[in-house]
This record gives sequence, structure tokens and C-alpha cells, in this order.
Amino acid sequence: MPGNMPFRWPLRVYIEDTDAGGIVFYANYLRFMERARSEWLRGFGYDQETLRQSDILFVVTEVNIRYRQPARLDDELMATVSIQRLRKASMIISQQLLRGSDVLTDAQVTIACTDTAGKPRSIPPQLFDAVNATLAAANTEE
Repeated sequence: MPGNMPFRWPLRVYIEDTDAGGIVFYANYLRFMERARSEWLRGFGYDQETLRQSDILFVVTEVNIRYRQPARLDDELMATVSIQRLRKASMIISQQLLRGSDVLTDAQVTIACTDTAGKPRSIPPQLFDAVNATLAAANTEE
């Protein structure tokens, strides 16, 4: 994964994502972001089911989201993921949903690493190192 670019995941808005007016229901933006984070993790070689079987979960502990423009039925969107801060057992991720060059939402998502019982645990060392390398590359290219 290139360090100087956020991870990008394409999405399309379907009828089940919208309200009666054809506008994306506000909570569904979080679903789009979750999908992008899951695919971002997969890019490092970690899928959600394998993590769960290894007694590892990534749980959202905080979200700060700003809705700028609505997404509508059939829109093609791009969800982005970029790491802002990495700690031993958590990370802060910035995400955007874009339609072309228009920013529809901005969000800052705090993710904690836990075991399946909900107790904090360290991010797996190989994943931590890979994410840290991506973060370091992004910081040196700024």
C-alpha cells in the first residue's frame, strides 16, 4: 500500500441504502466506512473472520462525523481510509466518502483492539508493523 495515498474503496448506493426520497440514510454512511476499513485490513492480509477466530476484534469506540452533502440512489462513491494515529491497542482513522471530487462526509473513527470477551489487547505485531510503516511513509512524504 502506498504511504502517500489513503486507501480507497469504491461503493455504489443501492435502494436499501436510501430513505423514501432516494437519499442515503445517515447511519448507512457508517456502513460504507466500515466496509472500507474491512477491505483496508484485508489489504494487510487480515480479514475479520480470521481475526475473530484468533480472538481479535477491532471495535469502534468513537466516531466524529460531518455530513456535508447527501449521497443519492445509484451514486458511485469512493470511501477512503487513512491512519492518523497508531497506538499499541488502538488507532485513529480519518475517513471520507467522496462522489467524484465532492466530499460528502468526513469522519474520525477511533478503533480499539480487543479480545472476543471485550478486553483490550495489543494489535497483532505484524499488523502493527505494517500499519506503522504505512503511517511513517505517509509522514515522510508530506
